[in-house]
Formats: sequence, C-alpha cells, structure tokens
Amino acid sequence: MRLVASAYSVAEKAGAIVRKVLHSGDLGIVEKTGANDLQTLADRLAQKSICASLSRRFPKITIIGEEDLPTEEVQEDLIENGQAEDILQRSCPEQYRALKEEELVVWVDPLDGTKEYTEGLLDNVTVLIGIAYGGRAIAGVINQPFYNYQLGAEADLGRTMWGMLGLGAFGFQLQEVPADKRIVTTTRSHSNKTVTDCVNAMEPHEVIRVGGAGNKIIQLIEGKASAYVFASPGCKKWDTCAPEAILHAVGGKLTDMCGNAYRYNADVKHMNSAGVLATLRNHDYYVSRVPQSVLQALKSD
Repeated sequence: MRLVASAYSVAEKAGAIVRKVLHSGDLGIVEKTGANDLQTLADRLAQKSICASLSRRFPKITIIGEEDLPTEEVQEDLIENGQAEDILQRSCPEQYRALKEEELVVWVDPLDGTKEYTEGLLDNVTVLIGIAYGGRAIAGVINQPFYNYQLGAEADLGRTMWGMLGLGAFGFQLQEVPADKRIVTTTRSHSNKTVTDCVNAMEPHEVIRVGGAGNKIIQLIEGKASAYVFASPGCKKWDTCAPEAILHAVGGKLTDMCGNAYRYNADVKHMNSAGVLATLRNHDYYVSRVPQSVLQALKSD
C-alpha cells in the first residue's frame, strides 16, 4: 500500500513535469526508431523523476522504464517524497500482505502517447505506473496530465486514477457502453491490414482511433468503448501493466489476441507480440471473433 501511495504521488509529479515541458514550448524531440517512435524532454524528465523517487524509497523493487537513459545523478527537484494519504488509510488485500519489496516489479511509461503529445492531442497522453507480483499486474496508477484541457485556460488540469486487485479502482466514474452497442477503440498511428481486418471482424457499430494504450483503457472503464482491439506487435509491457491492473480491478480483462494473459515478471520480453485485446465485459465474444489469419500472423508469447 505504501508503494501504491507513493506511485500515486509520483505519477502526479510526473504529470506536472509533462505539463511544464509543454508550456515551455521546447519539447526536445528525438526520434528513437522513426517518426512514429518519438522521445521528448518530458519522457526523459518524467522517467527520471518516477524511477529515482520510487527506488529511493523502495530500494529493493525492480523498476523497468520505457526510456533507455544514461545512469546519472538526478536533480533533487525531480524527487517526489509524498504518499497519497487516502491510499495509506486503506487496508491491504489479504493475498498481498506477506509479499516482500524485492518480489515486486514496477513497469513505467513516463509519457504514453508521445506522438500525440507532440501534435497537441493532449487528452491522449497518460503517465503509467504498473506494479506486478508473481508475473501478474496487481496494481496500477494512471495520471492524465491534460484532463480538462479543452475547458480553456482557467481549467483545473489533470487527474489521477488507481486500482488494485482485491480493492477496486478509484478516481473515475465506472460506466459501460449500452449492451446492444459494440464500440471498438484502436490505434491511431500504427494501423495496417491485419489491425483493420481484426477490428472489422468484431462487427462494431462504431470505431474510434486514438493514441495511447492508457487512454484506450480509460475509454473502456468510462463507457466510451466496449473493446480495445490491436492485432499487432507494438505495445510493450509498460504500456499495459498499469491499465491492465485497473481494468482487472473493475472486472474487465486484457489479454493477447488469442485470449492468453501477459506476464510481467522482470525477465519477460518487453514487446506484447501477440497484440492486445481488452474489454470491460464479454471478453470471450471478442476473442471468438478474431480471424484465424490474424492468429496465424501473431505469435503468442
């Protein structure tokens, strides 16, 4: 509970860093593997802040962050020592009371939706901190730094949601798409024929294309979409760990396209090679609709 409480405060700090870099006007963009795989100053500073803050307080946890950064002294003003008081007040679910710090793996995406961040699609941007134990995503924190940004200059920007298996999820209003509608959310910038074929096979009434894995899971839990369908490699463990924990905490499900769970042990490969299929309800229906050609194109981990 102390780690989750810290992750909450640390995610809020990272969100503030992400806003500050945007408002400075100098994003410091570098291409990692190409124009669709970008890194900004916000990614770098937010990851330094998250990793340094958590490892200082919890030296035995394993932290795996998206950005490959040089090991260097982190400025003190990037360190967040706070812990969310209302999380500390809650009692830890029975099944996690005896776990040890060294058994936990924290998966960090300091800025999910970097491409959208650079293009001004700010509601797509999230900060993701996922906590795994025994290979399962058990808790997660999602910060949306620009939540409310469409309301103009006076708006109170940003919000943070969190969830934990056995406790539930908090910081948002759980809503569902009406049962007679199938709305599929999918990738905005990483589409191809396989991705499109798979989306169409779900027979959706509507398709939404947005950036960010965290953002798409938020659509599921807030009743904007019924399923997140991405039949392609591309998503990584740091994209899905935190959102999966929150989704599972409210009874949803995230798997690969074959319906198999992903593992989040420290030594797993980072790529979610067999795509991502996530739903709040009726997961089996969506798994059953995945075309054979898609299953053959994707290799389960």
